[in-house]
Amino acid sequence: MPFGKYKDTLICNLPEAYLIWFHQQGFPKSKLGMLLGTMYEIKLNGLEYLLQPLRNKTAR
Repeated sequence: MPFGKYKDTLICNLPEAYLIWFHQQGFPKSKLGMLLGTMYEIKLNGLEYLLQPLRNKTAR
């Protein structure tokens, strides 16, 4: 995230409650908003396991 309480936090590591709040308030009309909306859908549908290979690559 580029701003706020979760500045410098990877979008995939944002708390679900934060994404739910954005969903209720409306995501920004930008690339960031699209990424937040996508992460919301991933978490909502229990698809976080799909991100594990990407997390493993960045942890090296």
